Amino acid sequence: MSEANQIPFLDLITPHVELEQELTEVFRRALRTAGFIGGPMVENFETSFAEFCAAKHAVAVSSGTDALRFALMACGVGPGDVVVTVPNTFIATTEAISQSRAIPEFVDVDERTYNMSAQMLERFLEKQCVRNSAGKLISLRNGRPVAAVIPVHLYGQMADMDPILELADRFGLIVVEDACQAHGAQYFSRKSERWHTAGSMGRAAAFSFYPGKNLGACGEAGAVTTNDPAIAAKIRMLRDHGQAHKYYHDIEGYNGRLDSIQAGLLHVKLAHLAGWNQLRRERAADYNRLLAGNEAVVCPYEPSWSRAVYHLYVIRTQDRDGLMKQLKEAGIATGIHYPVPLHMQKAYASLHYGATDLPVASRVAAEIVSIPMFPQITTQQQAKVVEHIRAVTSTATQSPNVLAEQSV
Repeated sequence: MSEANQIPFLDLITPHVELEQELTEVFRRALRTAGFIGGPMVENFETSFAEFCAAKHAVAVSSGTDALRFALMACGVGPGDVVVTVPNTFIATTEAISQSRAIPEFVDVDERTYNMSAQMLERFLEKQCVRNSAGKLISLRNGRPVAAVIPVHLYGQMADMDPILELADRFGLIVVEDACQAHGAQYFSRKSERWHTAGSMGRAAAFSFYPGKNLGACGEAGAVTTNDPAIAAKIRMLRDHGQAHKYYHDIEGYNGRLDSIQAGLLHVKLAHLAGWNQLRRERAADYNRLLAGNEAVVCPYEPSWSRAVYHLYVIRTQDRDGLMKQLKEAGIATGIHYPVPLHMQKAYASLHYGATDLPVASRVAAEIVSIPMFPQITTQQQAKVVEHIRAVTSTATQSPNVLAEQSV
């Protein structure tokens, strides 16, 4: 099959060609000023990104993993603390926990949104934890204090934050948003009766600007947003060897700075992000319409309180592997995000989770497939993708799990 007839999973070439003149100017500016680390380009991006997220502060760092690790450390999470998160996320979420010398524990996800289930979080806090004599919440799994919760805004849709924040307040826990896939996603709080942007609801939030993200750098990059000036100041020290002023080190830190060229490139792209996100929402609506009536496929579920930005468009079907094989033969690229939940990864065997401990996450992992999604995807390309999905699934029967999910 000719390359022209193939449909990529993601097109990273077109937007860079369209913005080539502006992006090239960033390199010229850096070369002509020798401003390679820190400086105005980083500061300008931080100011603009904080405003975009409706947060008071943004601190640019070298990756999304560093963003999450620094956010946890700046919030006071430390050695031996338990941080509760979900298993259906990229391992960077739990790497950041472990690198903060804390311990990850998992709760199951909602079957429709694939995000943290507030009901499962409540069950964990009430049934699998106890208060010690000092009033600290202790996990029964390992006898360690529970300090924080990381809801992951998976695939570009925010978790149901109202009940998560209420539980965190009731049990005295810190909430750090993993917003690495959710740049610009929004959540309507029934409590405040207004829309909130990802990165503005937790004590802090972590973003990744890996090239394939809705807002992607031309390399590695990340940022932390927060409304707390003390947390922002701590992260600025952590990213720069623990120094608040050059050669004066209040703490030991890391080399986690974002270089100015990446910040400048991101600043250029940030001006287009809202438009790109709107195109993703429109393309998702097109997929929903084209796939309507196909009972062998479950489309993404977007609750009324959510404005997702569709970093990924993820469907579920019983014969996932067969579908992917047929689409590959038709020149259509796909992906799985993620095939093995973290509680079943060899890296976390020491946590002693079993396959049935988190049944929804395990079930979903066997059925999900991400199909092509990017702002510049054409209606003709989408029609071809759906044509082949229908051809493969037209004779398929639904699994009981999918039927159960749709009836919720």
